[in-house]
Amino acid sequence: MKTSDFDFYLPEELIAQHPLERRDASRLLALDKETGAVSHHHFYDLPQFLRPGDCLVLNNSRVLPARLIGHRLPGGGACEVLLLTDKGDGLWECLVRPGRKLKPGAQVVFGDGSRLTATVEAEVSGGNRLVRFHYEGIFLEVLEELGKMPLPPYIKEELQDSERYQTVYSKINGSAAAPTAGLHFTPELLKQVEDMGVKLCYVTLHVGLGTFRPVKAEDISEHEMHSEYCMISADVARTINETRKNGGRVICVGTTSCRTIESFAAEDGTLKESAGWTNIFIYPGYRFKVLDGLITNFHLPESTLIMLVSALAGREHVLAAYEEAVRERYRFFSFGDAMIIL
Repeated sequence: MKTSDFDFYLPEELIAQHPLERRDASRLLALDKETGAVSHHHFYDLPQFLRPGDCLVLNNSRVLPARLIGHRLPGGGACEVLLLTDKGDGLWECLVRPGRKLKPGAQVVFGDGSRLTATVEAEVSGGNRLVRFHYEGIFLEVLEELGKMPLPPYIKEELQDSERYQTVYSKINGSAAAPTAGLHFTPELLKQVEDMGVKLCYVTLHVGLGTFRPVKAEDISEHEMHSEYCMISADVARTINETRKNGGRVICVGTTSCRTIESFAAEDGTLKESAGWTNIFIYPGYRFKVLDGLITNFHLPESTLIMLVSALAGREHVLAAYEEAVRERYRFFSFGDAMIIL
């Protein structure tokens, strides 16, 4: 299949620039993966699509305030460092700007330099850098003070409340972007779902910036997928296994939750406690081992994410649903509306 097979027309004004005041007031497009039938709802209507005995799988990763603005020494020129992967002991793989000025050996100062400085140690694949950070105290607290939320490039507005780019159940720091399907949940909606007999299972996948990287290969099978770290506990694996055994549906909240369970599942779909890096690339032709349904936002044209959604519901059904969403003026991408595919 070609990358261009997953293109669609999207007016720029439909790209949501800010979250709605109420998380669960976003719209929800329901897509029948077998027939392609579409219906229109709101996210607070979600319980009507769920049954006792189902299992919702959610990604509890938390976005780091990973965007640091500093200045170079000597010279004092402004620069930006974006944390990507923790290599341990204060060493991170980072995206840096301007790259031509931040060669190995370059020194960077953040704020007044009293709490955080850094040294560029090496250049690695993709033009990224290995950066050693020098700091006093706890690194996460320093980041909270000096870092900014790394919003996607298509969001131009300043975010007023950084917690709106976190899910209400986010727990484990490590993502460079939010698992956005979960942004629609409120504590009250989660309780309502749980009270009706739906199990809530939390996995972790730390979302990397590769999620925004365009597919450059024309033949999608030649695309090189980025790697992300993910983990699943023994309790969660057991709950998902029992759900399937008892005839319940496994419904993932977001493509990241889906990629986590599909990465670790055995051929028969069983799961066990697991942790590690995944570069699983799911596109039409893939046979899902665990997933029955998916809650997800509306994705970029020609992205690996719309390819994953198409693997579940069929490319024609998905593109027709997206056309309908554009006609109905749904909001797209990270702060946009959602769809449920069952």
